[in-house]
Amino acid sequence: MADPSPLLPVSNSLEPNYRPVPEVAVSAGCPATHLRRSKKVLIAVFSGLFVVSLILATINNNNGARRVRYHSQEDEYASLATPKEMAKPETLSPAGSRGVSAGVSEKANVNLKGAQVKDYPWNNSMLSWQRTAFHFQPQENWMNDPNGPLYYKGWYHFFYQYNPHAAVWGDIVWGHAVSRDLIHWLHLPLAMVADKWYDKNGVWTGSATILPDGKIVMLYTGSTNESVQVQNLAYPADHDDPLLLKWVKYSGNPVLVPPPGIGAKDFRDPTTAWKTSEGKWRIVIGSKINKTGIALVYDTEDFINYELLSGILHGVPETGMWECVDFYPVSKTGQNGLDTSVNGPQVKHVIKTSLDDDRHDYYALGTYADKVGKWYPDNPEIDVGIGIRYDYGIFYASKTFYDQSKGRRVLWGWIGESDSEVADVKKGWASLQGIPRTVVLDTKTGSNLLQWPVEEVESLRLKSKNFNNIEVKAGSVVPLELDGATQLDIVAEFELDRKAIERTAESNVEFSCSTNGGASHRGALGPFGLLVLADDDLTEYTPVYFFVAKGNNGSLKTFFCTDQSRSSVANDVRKGIYGSNVPVLEGEKLSVRILVDHSIIESFAQGGRTCITSRVYPTRAIYGAARLFLFNNATETGVTSSLKIWNMNSAFIRPFSNEQQ
Repeated sequence: MADPSPLLPVSNSLEPNYRPVPEVAVSAGCPATHLRRSKKVLIAVFSGLFVVSLILATINNNNGARRVRYHSQEDEYASLATPKEMAKPETLSPAGSRGVSAGVSEKANVNLKGAQVKDYPWNNSMLSWQRTAFHFQPQENWMNDPNGPLYYKGWYHFFYQYNPHAAVWGDIVWGHAVSRDLIHWLHLPLAMVADKWYDKNGVWTGSATILPDGKIVMLYTGSTNESVQVQNLAYPADHDDPLLLKWVKYSGNPVLVPPPGIGAKDFRDPTTAWKTSEGKWRIVIGSKINKTGIALVYDTEDFINYELLSGILHGVPETGMWECVDFYPVSKTGQNGLDTSVNGPQVKHVIKTSLDDDRHDYYALGTYADKVGKWYPDNPEIDVGIGIRYDYGIFYASKTFYDQSKGRRVLWGWIGESDSEVADVKKGWASLQGIPRTVVLDTKTGSNLLQWPVEEVESLRLKSKNFNNIEVKAGSVVPLELDGATQLDIVAEFELDRKAIERTAESNVEFSCSTNGGASHRGALGPFGLLVLADDDLTEYTPVYFFVAKGNNGSLKTFFCTDQSRSSVANDVRKGIYGSNVPVLEGEKLSVRILVDHSIIESFAQGGRTCITSRVYPTRAIYGAARLFLFNNATETGVTSSLKIWNMNSAFIRPFSNEQQ
């Protein structure tokens, strides 16, 4: 039975901004033009977007090469809302789409610099090995973005973009699973399917908000029968059900449509709502104007009626479409997470966006001005989309939630495949989720976040083995004897020879993980680290490593990288070299934690200041043939390493039965 009062109380004088239109009543035009709205609301929206355009013009004028020229204010607004764009969006066929025009995270076939690549002859043994043992993934088929994670009545709930019919993107609905500990999961029936005109082409990404009375509202993006992105409201049919098995879509959906000036396919992924100082709820929705990525801000009292604020929360030129925007506070003084509504002088606010143009997740720290609904970066040089990434490997469409049971903020991230779509179809599944991570401010630097696997993953640790003060000479490889190397939790520290550092010549050469030849590039002070998922002959291996560069002033700059170029002899997989610099403070040893789970390697350097997630597809370094090595490819320094390594158990991820409740 549906909850008769799922939302906050609403005054009878508040007329909904939009009224639902039956599918048969919608013509070839954008549904936005068929939804009745009061003149007051229309004027407010028009005025709001006009202010947005003025702000964006100012942003562009202040950014030199990023400038967008406008001839007049009238021309400026006209350039944002063209009749062609708003009147008749092209029809989307999700199952056949393999490009960003679909306006949602999806996978394309592997493109190896335009080369014609023959499919590798994968056999069942190789493909079976690739399936992970303790990372969340469905039993079969395609999965992408995490949706609406929350903790409710003793259960962690995880929803996700899912194709129930195939191992490729398309026919997107919401999968649903629950867990007591974020590690062992029970699959539940689908939470929401594409059964209304306003989400016929996909039930896309959304977020959950828990109200003060404990009730839940879920806002999500629907792709309409005409491929227009609209925001919809859903809520549990029974709030007394801890498993939240049934969901009801609000009869007045959609509650938001693209406002004037915003493209029909550039309006998606509503955030978790937070309380304003005026007692209203506030959400952000990702969008763009021209090539400027923006976050639109809406206030609401009931999650049905919305007011578009003048201006935007934030925008950055030349970053393109912002999707899966996340906005949350972090404490300046403590290591606990904060509820999304917390604000004050001891708080910084994080904006994170997933850039549709390059498929990476970027974040920035800054100050949030509640009264005007704006956010200002601490350092414009590392603003959203041009600075720090959550993860320098394969990690996208991420979403955090506040875990009130343990007072922490938890981050989920979609880990896609980097093999061919042909291989995905053969194995019957594609994509997984990273191990959930806690997120806090790095109070030592004040300029970055720390991400770390949730503590519950340590419950999977089996027997461990210590390796103390292992000397790894320049140009050498040292094997580490283990009972299995495909499911590991590795904690390692490295120390360089101080005398070697002192005698190393200074250099003005710029280093980059991705462009300097990977682990085979030999420098005075690196690379050094671990060879993961290697075979005995080192035909296949994946280096996870540090590289230290000595600048002209004698300062040291440390980089953390992963090199997949030799991870597999297969020719139809991407083999990128990923990484970035990592802050290392005075007196700190170089440290890394690595979770190895078959075809995924998650690496966390310096307590989680820099993270890299890799998908690798070895053909030989699998099952009992997988090995682990230390290596040092530096030319002028030896390295001393100490490690503790655990073999990892498998998690229980299976269908739910009534006996397990």
